[in-house]
Amino acid sequence: MDNVIETPAEAGVGSKKLFENDKVIVWDFVLPAGQETPVHMHNHSYMWFAVQGAPLQIYDEHGNDVGLFPVPTDGVFELKVEGDTIEVMSDIGKGVKVPSRHKAKNVGNETYREILVEWK
Repeated sequence: MDNVIETPAEAGVGSKKLFENDKVIVWDFVLPAGQETPVHMHNHSYMWFAVQGAPLQIYDEHGNDVGLFPVPTDGVFELKVEGDTIEVMSDIGKGVKVPSRHKAKNVGNETYREILVEWK
């Protein structure tokens, strides 16, 4: 697929790891318009700040559409990972659940960027 961002296996849930200690991992995540992430797994609960928002189409690991998640610029999100499910805890999207193993596609017209913090 030519719309998939190639990231090294150790990249995990972001484009570039910015910081890690015994409590958190901080990621920079960039997804150009029309591109999608590889299938990846979230093992830790996390939060993110949308530096540049965009609508993200979410797919499960088999490519099944699980919903559109509109992410506004400056939005702050908190997500709880429990087993195979991620639940949105923040006001924006509260209660939405997606599989913890999934991929996302930027279906907007602008590059999407977020800073994501995982809690160990």
